[in-house]
Amino acid sequence: MTIAAHLLVARARELADGLLSPAAERVDQEGVPASHIEAVKRSGLLGLNAPVAYGGSAAPAAVARETAEILAGACCSTWFVQTQHHTPVLTLTGSVLPVRERLLGPLARGELLAGVAYAHLRSYPRVPVRVRREAGVRVFSGTVPWFTGWGLNDVLLLAGVTEADEALFAFVEAREQPGLRPSEPMRLAALTASRTVSLDLDGLRVPEEAVALRMPFEQWAATDRPKSRNTNPAVFGIAEAALALVAEEYAAGLRDRLAEIRGRAYALADHPVPYEHTEERLALRAEAFALMRTATTAAVVTGGGRAMSLHHRAQRLAREGLFLLVQGQTSESRTAHLADLARRHRAVR
Repeated sequence: MTIAAHLLVARARELADGLLSPAAERVDQEGVPASHIEAVKRSGLLGLNAPVAYGGSAAPAAVARETAEILAGACCSTWFVQTQHHTPVLTLTGSVLPVRERLLGPLARGELLAGVAYAHLRSYPRVPVRVRREAGVRVFSGTVPWFTGWGLNDVLLLAGVTEADEALFAFVEAREQPGLRPSEPMRLAALTASRTVSLDLDGLRVPEEAVALRMPFEQWAATDRPKSRNTNPAVFGIAEAALALVAEEYAAGLRDRLAEIRGRAYALADHPVPYEHTEERLALRAEAFALMRTATTAAVVTGGGRAMSLHHRAQRLAREGLFLLVQGQTSESRTAHLADLARRHRAVR
């Protein structure tokens, strides 16, 4: 079976063409509606990387990338809310703790939507969220700077650093409760629709049986760092959607170049040793960003003055592209990206 013929790819395309893309400009201004999330739940896409034994599909990585491109190109805000779900599923898949049996099935079957609150771990040695142990519970204190999908997610995977310098992840109901208070939804230049808030944690008490992962921080960081070196499939999805707005005589060459970069980037993503070829991965990531910017700029130029309307697809895609430039950014990826921009400037002087 080809990737394009895979059932989940077909469902993603049906969802994108029938619901997400036609409503994308309205969603961008009004917010991701619960009905979009219900449609994603029904599609089976939330179980994409979950074990078959728990109701998931255990789909190949290539299928996951293709569905991400399709959803992001159709409505980046909806894609971003649902893409958070896959990390909690993978975390539970690799867990041997009791919470696996309680939550993996409902998450794999799309009965629950999960969000994540762990990106702040990447600011270590600064520790925005600390965890201490008391009898039978873990107590979280601090601030989660970003949490996406508030009001849409059922549960969240919350992370902090323990007194023993461990990274600890636990599942919490995604609602205001004693010790957990959300901010007002943030107004952002792009993806305001994704319902992103910060979370104030003031002694949030989480039962020990809700813990999904606990390991030395450096061990966790070693597995996390390679993730930000690969190119996000959403970048290709946004670029393809933008090129669809451009006359073929101008888009054809860019589309060919996009396919070439995509092929190389995905070949590296499939490499069996994720921490090898670091410089090449980061260089391809920067190339993909540059081509996405060119594609979204071409879409805006094609649209002319009309592209400045908030209801025009080209400007939405351009703003979503700006968001992807910094989404999941680390100091390593930022440095590589800035160095690439500087090199490009020198090359054209």
